[in-house]
Amino acid sequence: MTPQPQVLCFGEALVDRLGPPGGDPATDLPVDDCLGGAPANVACALARLGTGSALLGRLGSDAIGTAFRELFQARGVDTRALQWDPLRPSRTVLVRRDRTGDRSFGGFTGERGDGFADQAVEAAVLEAPLQELIATARWLLVGTIPLASPASAAALQLAQDRAAVAEVPLALDVNWRPTFWSISPEQALASLQPLLAAAALIKVSAEEADWIAGSRDPQRISASLPQAPAVLISDGPGALRWWLGGQAGCLEAFQVPVVDTTGAGDAFLAGLLHRLCQEPQLLACGSSERVLEAMRFASACGALVCQGAGAIDPQPSQAQVLEFLAAATEPNHT
Repeated sequence: MTPQPQVLCFGEALVDRLGPPGGDPATDLPVDDCLGGAPANVACALARLGTGSALLGRLGSDAIGTAFRELFQARGVDTRALQWDPLRPSRTVLVRRDRTGDRSFGGFTGERGDGFADQAVEAAVLEAPLQELIATARWLLVGTIPLASPASAAALQLAQDRAAVAEVPLALDVNWRPTFWSISPEQALASLQPLLAAAALIKVSAEEADWIAGSRDPQRISASLPQAPAVLISDGPGALRWWLGGQAGCLEAFQVPVVDTTGAGDAFLAGLLHRLCQEPQLLACGSSERVLEAMRFASACGALVCQGAGAIDPQPSQAQVLEFLAAATEPNHT
């Protein structure tokens, strides 16, 4: 029996077209098309770990949409708030990979003149399923990409408002992707200030921390925001830093052979939300040992995803994470 959704993931589901290492996915072969999109990645990773999840968003009525429908059904992701667009296609993102597996995002392919389906989430259509889903939710997870389009921004505002009324905390993955935006980074930063102010948990990369706060100190960033949120700062193969439950900490990354880093941060965030659903008290007043254990679990989720291609296929079960942790060399932490 599929568990009731505890984490509602709002935003994009799309295809990452991975180019050959060192090559251009727009022109060079072979390419690897992988289902992705940060909210979809987190929803799938949570379901694989055993925490009920739902995806709130919009896909095209096309081959990509069909592939996602089958994936979500197989994983047990709740899709009652997923919309289907008869006109706009699902989005394909061109992803370059360097020789070490690290990736950078280029443009898009497949657009036919009316934009992509993920830009056109309808708030009015979302209202009824959201009302049902919010009843069992413990978290609403959002990114910033929906803010780049008026329709999806309005639907995101609806979800945020309903979550606030139901006292469901907001998790924000900043996930800054300038190729999705038609305005300047300065204008984009202004548009996401309300999300930063409302969030109970914020995940940023080191570069995003510089951008939104001019600091890589998670406790300082937390103190600058009205909700005093938990703040997680990831740095790829570098150290993870956090301020959560009144605890500051730092954890070096697990050393693993890297095939592709796409989706590693999403798997990390899913791992942490999985643990916060199991131990909600960690958000407010966790012991340093329990918070560290949750961070090790989440970091292991990210490390395991790095060892396979794409964001979703390599996602681990809870048993696989625990097996990895039992065998792993202990990373340094403070």
